[in-house]
Formats: sequence, structure tokens, C-alpha cells
Amino acid sequence: MADLRDVNLNRLAVFVAVVEAGSLTAAAARLGLTKTMVSTHIQRLEREIGAGLLIRTTRRLSVTESGRAFYDASCKILQAAEDALSAVSGESAPLRGTLRVSAPIDYGSLVVTPALVEMRATYPQLDIELVCSDHYVDLIAEGIDVAIRLGQLADSGYRAVKIGGFVKWVVASPAFIEKWGKPKTPGALAALPHVALSVLPHPLTLDLQRANGARQSVRCENALRVNTADAARAATLAGGGFGLLTDFSITADVAAGRLVRLLPAWAGRPKGIHAVFPPTRYPTAKVRALIEVIRKRLEPQV
Repeated sequence: MADLRDVNLNRLAVFVAVVEAGSLTAAAARLGLTKTMVSTHIQRLEREIGAGLLIRTTRRLSVTESGRAFYDASCKILQAAEDALSAVSGESAPLRGTLRVSAPIDYGSLVVTPALVEMRATYPQLDIELVCSDHYVDLIAEGIDVAIRLGQLADSGYRAVKIGGFVKWVVASPAFIEKWGKPKTPGALAALPHVALSVLPHPLTLDLQRANGARQSVRCENALRVNTADAARAATLAGGGFGLLTDFSITADVAAGRLVRLLPAWAGRPKGIHAVFPPTRYPTAKVRALIEVIRKRLEPQV
């Protein structure tokens, strides 16, 4: 059995980075080390603990059974070390390093960006990069520390913390209503032009529910399809069709009369907003700080 005194604990961070990045090259880029140095750390770590952790070939890198168990334990050790440092320095200690955040385009612009500006003001030594996309982002492959995701989460090995929720409203512009009138029932929406978000699994199907729990699905055939939520909002504002849009993105439009809620007793089914991060035991201090900032910004709305 390996002696703890013979193990360089700094190599645990290198090993965890290799497993999460999926390759020595990607881990080296994330850590700011050369690929040779990363490989040397892994080889020395395997000698120190007396077990093979990775299987390396010219085409791929895989984790051994022992390596998977050691990875899980290493994550807990590194998190415990970070928690210990936080306890000593206090939660108000300045955060340093880089925080890479992923978010959907509309939510990233409206909510995440102001939250990150607030974080920069609080932690000026923290470098922040926001990557906005309406497509699925692989956290490990792209070196993302935390992704803000809306709706149902895909089954994965990532961990998640719920930070809020949202619903979608059926809305249209005043010009659209003047031309087509207001529908009386959800079923009447099927005959109206619809602005559909093509990146959704079923862009032409509207799943609506009332406050009393009653549900109805409507299939729309006459649709203008767009691939971003911002484009869907713009097309709806321009009268291109009615839209089923997120409340956080159109609250101001409804308040100003630029959009009008159709069937206000009906809305999309409530869904969650989650912070998703790589499978360490707990989110890092940087990720925890971002989660708290976003939660505070959402408190008046949730």
C-alpha cells in the first residue's frame, strides 16, 4: 500500500484535469503546462501510488478501473483542500484565476452577463469568459467551469444546482392581433402563423397548461422557423407570427405593449434553470460565487 508521504498531492489536480479534459493535450492547455510535463506528472503519480491510472494509445486515452476510483477520491480530496483554504482565508477572500461560463444566447445576454459584470466588480482579479450558444456545449471538451442551462437536463455525469425557474408565454404583436384576432382556446393557435424555435426537440408542438393543472398540446403547421431565441423574439415583435417565448426575455415587451399575451390563463410548463458543472463533489468557490450572484438577481422574479 502506498504511503501518503510518498505522494505529491499536486499531481492529483493534474490527474483530475486529464480525466475531465479527455486527453493530455487538452489538460496541458487547461493547466498552462506542456504536454510532456503533464505526462511526466501522471507517470510519477502512478509510480507513487503503485497502480496504473490511464491507458494511453496513439488514438485514445481511457481510465482504468483503479483510475476511476482514484479520480472520484481525488475530486473529494481537492474539494476538501479548497474548502479548508476558504475556511482559513474567509469567503470574502479575492477569487483569482479564470472562470469560463456557458449560457444560452438570450439568457446569457439578459441575466448572466450582468451577473458576471457584478462579479468582476467584486473580484477584479478574476478573469471571466462567457461563451453564449443555443447549442449543447461539452463542458469538458471546451474547458467550461459552469454552464447555465434552461429546461430539462440531459442525463449525464455532470452535477447540477437549481438556481431558478421560468415559464413561456404565448404572445403576439399588436399588428398581428389586428390582422388575425385573438384566439379563444389553445386549439385555435393551430390555425395561426407561428414563430418556432428550430433547436427545440419538437419545435412545432406547444405544450401548455393552466394554473389548475389542465394541459393541452397544440400542433402548429404554419410556422416560420428560426434557430435562436433572440431571432424568435424579433420575428414575433415584427408580426411574423405568435411566439411561445420565455417570460424573462419578454417581460419588458409585454409591460411596454410591444407584445400582448394571448390566452393569459395558459403558459408553457414551468421549467428549471440550472448551473451545471463537471463531476467534482461540490462546485468550486468561483462557481459558487456565480451561483449566488445569479440567485440574488433572480429573487424578485422567482
